[in-house]
Amino acid sequence: MQTEAGTGVTDSLAVTKKMEGLSEDAAREKEGALEDAGADAPLGLLWSPSGMGIPGTLPGTWAGRQEAAGLRTALGEDTTGTPHAEGAGPPGPPPALPEPKGAISSPCLGPGHWEQETQQRSGEDDQRDGSASLVWAAAPGMLFQKDEQSGLHPLSLSWVLGYNSSLAVHSLMDGEDRVLLYVSSHTVVIHDVLGNRQYHLQGHANVISCLSVSEDRRWVATADRGPDALIIVWDSFSRIPVHTIFESHPEDGVSAIALSQDAKYLATISAGTVQRVCVWKWTLPTEKPACSTELRPEFGYQDYIIFNPQNPYELISNSKTQVIFYLWGDAGLQYSAPLLSSQTFNSVVGRFSQSVFHFNNSQALTGTSAGKLVVWDVACPRAPSKELRAKPHSVKATKLVPMQKDSLTVLMVFESCIVTGDVKGQVKFYDGHLHLLTCYSHSKVGPIQSISFSKTPPDPPGASPACSTSCTASSQPFVARNFILSTSDATVLHVATDRTNFEKVLEEAKQAVNAIACHPRQALVAVGSHCGLLKVWDYQQTKYLVSRIFTQAGIQCLSYDPEGYFLAAGFTDGSVYILDAISLRSSCKEFKFSHGPVTHVSFSHDSEYLATADEKYSVTVYKRALQNGSRCWEHLAGLHSHYKPIRSILFGVQLDSNEPRLLSLGEDRQLVEYDLNSSSKDHLVVLHRDRVEQVAVPLCLAWYPQLSTESFILTANNHYKMKLYNTMTKMCRKTLLGPTYGSPLEKIQILPATNTTDPQKHYLVYITKDKVGLQILPVDGNPHKSSAFICHPDGVSDLASSYDGRYIFTVGGNDCTVMKWEVNLNALDAAASLGGEDLIPFYNLLDGGREGEFFRLAFNSNLTDMPVSKS
Repeated sequence: MQTEAGTGVTDSLAVTKKMEGLSEDAAREKEGALEDAGADAPLGLLWSPSGMGIPGTLPGTWAGRQEAAGLRTALGEDTTGTPHAEGAGPPGPPPALPEPKGAISSPCLGPGHWEQETQQRSGEDDQRDGSASLVWAAAPGMLFQKDEQSGLHPLSLSWVLGYNSSLAVHSLMDGEDRVLLYVSSHTVVIHDVLGNRQYHLQGHANVISCLSVSEDRRWVATADRGPDALIIVWDSFSRIPVHTIFESHPEDGVSAIALSQDAKYLATISAGTVQRVCVWKWTLPTEKPACSTELRPEFGYQDYIIFNPQNPYELISNSKTQVIFYLWGDAGLQYSAPLLSSQTFNSVVGRFSQSVFHFNNSQALTGTSAGKLVVWDVACPRAPSKELRAKPHSVKATKLVPMQKDSLTVLMVFESCIVTGDVKGQVKFYDGHLHLLTCYSHSKVGPIQSISFSKTPPDPPGASPACSTSCTASSQPFVARNFILSTSDATVLHVATDRTNFEKVLEEAKQAVNAIACHPRQALVAVGSHCGLLKVWDYQQTKYLVSRIFTQAGIQCLSYDPEGYFLAAGFTDGSVYILDAISLRSSCKEFKFSHGPVTHVSFSHDSEYLATADEKYSVTVYKRALQNGSRCWEHLAGLHSHYKPIRSILFGVQLDSNEPRLLSLGEDRQLVEYDLNSSSKDHLVVLHRDRVEQVAVPLCLAWYPQLSTESFILTANNHYKMKLYNTMTKMCRKTLLGPTYGSPLEKIQILPATNTTDPQKHYLVYITKDKVGLQILPVDGNPHKSSAFICHPDGVSDLASSYDGRYIFTVGGNDCTVMKWEVNLNALDAAASLGGEDLIPFYNLLDGGREGEFFRLAFNSNLTDMPVSKS
């Protein structure tokens, strides 16, 4: 089967064959066997909540599971109880020849074995598909064995700083490798920490709301919320989206997702007010779930779901107040929502966090904010009715076990251990009887959000695996596998259990990131967040250099001075800091003359003035001065110059001198120019006040490059129009159509010139509500001269361009991420050339295009046919 990256379309028979390690004929035979078995066959693998068994099913006991294992063996499935090390789920390569009993075909058996298998089946695959599939040939570590090719788009995502700390962080590689998988906004990031490389899975147009990773770390399922929400299953070895589900939950998207232990099934919960639970056989080319059910609103917002590792036909989900058990098969998706309150055990239960199935019996566990575990078990009535036996309505809470005082945030089962994580950063291991085996903690670890274990134990080969119930009864020390911790305060740590060593892998912003600035002469970028964290990165080496934490307020905006000596920071409490650009130490005492959060900050071209704008519609100016023989900064004056939010402040240069000019643009449609020379202490003089719009609202401002003898100011408004104003007279000289990508331009900058051979060639970089784009100058309304890409679906806060124009940086506000985009101007020029010349690019702007009725009436009508007025 040939699978193409980005299509998300797979062939059902080929994927089924990949999943189960069968030849094509065997796959058909198995499918027929299941159909012949009728409705009882799939239900025969179900756990019976009633304990007595559903008609045609097996009881949820160890013996029953052995019978189910025998049935799976007869069907050709693996019966080890856990997936293959690398071959679980699709597409484990099928053996070309019959293998000895017990042999496992897996790509992790070494390059030689994988190569041999590929060669054996390549003839059959090539005859059927015409070429070898990239998914078939994918192997662990494949991404790191080839160099990244430069993008063919005008803007290509190059690096991502920050991640969604409310979602899990997964470890993809074992040993000493630090390969992480996490979500940043609408992108899945595979981050090789030691190799300092990133690989991005891009396909979602909305922020990813949930993800799930298969047991063998190969298959990654992601889903989002919002319009046109998608579910995508990725192959992490090759970065190929192997299946895409459209319109899964068209109303509000997905709130929770889970892959089964064998990676054959997918469960989702919608994010709407009335939630729907669906189970998908994602390996089949279908857009409809295998079964689904609607939940009642009184169950609360269900945001967590998980399959039973021993039985993919059982699921459990929970909200903060309700746990729900599911059983699915040919009869549909049935569920039970047992009640539990403080009166049940005369004890405080707390709010639910996560739920799991116990590994050795029919029980299930739920962690709570009161530090307790709820034990759910099967109630066995003596004479159950036929209706009770047919529905999973006999699960109830049998115990409430106090584990600790601190709230439990993570609950999971790993091998034969029950593992918990809490708000104090402690990770505890328990045996099947909830006896404590060991605990790992560190004073600087925050509330735990997720735990991801290494696939190989740290002890040498031949040693007994860690996490067994015999550890408590023997004198052998307990040794767990190494694991990755992620916390809700955006920190990722690697824990080496043999040394009890906590190593910090990532530490990112905990709150919204709204501020960014690029150094004017070096490959440095400064990023500030609302948590008060200011970081400076070397974006060429993607290496963190220095940071500073401000505890009194959050950082709202940043700006370097043109010489690169100072870095000004505006804060949410109205204060302004002027810092040394290298050490981030304060150059002078902070200023606090603004009465609201500072929204804009900018230096003059000669670094003599600093201007800020705040949410109270005021502009404040600071000036460099001499005090005691040394240069310092002092407050000059401020003015309440607008009556609506200020959108831009901009320094320029006088045409007839080297004196700075200062302008501000507000949503009140006023363009205000200040007279800095005439201004004095506490008195800011206004030179001109011009109304630049009558109906539309101006949103951004920039100095237009000197492309002619006349100099201009460029503005963009909320009607998608761009206007050129004479810098002296403020007269509008030209109005043109700007980029139309769903929302108006929010901010514009002239990209620093990179083409020394053609100094007249200039480009504009801009952001809309959720996109970043490039525009070829001069502006003329040609739609083919502009290109835009989704960067932060929940909203872009700011942008900055590198001093050499090679990179553009965007920050996403509440998504806590910074994205680095590589600029390819040749691609944009090529797109503009392919769009045509003269008037050809503009024809499609007309209703119906060049072939439409409007064009025909306007341009092809015969003047002699028109009536002539006799007057």
